[in-house]
Amino acid sequence: MSPVAEFFTYVAVGAAAQLIDGSLGMAYGVTSAGMLLSLGMPPAMASASVHYAETFTSGASGISHLIAGNVRWKLFFMLVIPGVIGAVIGARLLTHLPVHWVRVLLTPYLLLIGLFLLLRTSRADEFQTNVPRDTAPLGLVAGFLDAVGGGGWSALTVTTLVARKMEPRRVIGSVHLAKCVVSAAASATFLLSIGAGKPIVMLGLIVGGVVAAPFGALLARRMPPRIATLLAGLTVLALGINNAISLMR
Repeated sequence: MSPVAEFFTYVAVGAAAQLIDGSLGMAYGVTSAGMLLSLGMPPAMASASVHYAETFTSGASGISHLIAGNVRWKLFFMLVIPGVIGAVIGARLLTHLPVHWVRVLLTPYLLLIGLFLLLRTSRADEFQTNVPRDTAPLGLVAGFLDAVGGGGWSALTVTTLVARKMEPRRVIGSVHLAKCVVSAAASATFLLSIGAGKPIVMLGLIVGGVVAAPFGALLARRMPPRIATLLAGLTVLALGINNAISLMR
């Protein structure tokens, strides 16, 4: 494959992953890493490249959500500070801990939350305005698992907060803006620990993600809450099933 064709392949991967992530609030890391692995990239390089690119793509997505009025500042700050702490700890431990156990722990959670969200679509759209008290511990755990397992920040935070009956678009916007800062902290730690990834991969993912970010934010703003909850449930359920299948291989 020529360098130009390779670059645009990664642009397409970044755009597809960011469009899904920006509109549903999750699955950028899982989608992009899965696509990179299917292209034959080694797992370590795929994980590093995704985290580096996420710093820029989630930044573009977060700003787009901020402009669209999808960010709630109290929720953002309650997520971002513990999230950064968890991400730095997780990134530091990545080279010393196996990641298999993360998937083992995450799989039943994703399956249960996915089913719970699907059941919630039959209820009235009533959302609470108070930020749950355990949001800070949630950010800490999500930041740690995201750094160690190569993904999971959005899947954990968005699904948990939406399950607590917070408005989906506010959750998605706040989580994405926080994700930018958390990804930057994880990337800086990864850079010191395992070095830089392949430049053409990171550049392609960044370009594709930045181009797709505004469209994802627009979808999140225009999409009815019930539809967003339904799609989030289906996405999380698919992630859980995919993890379960991978564990049985």
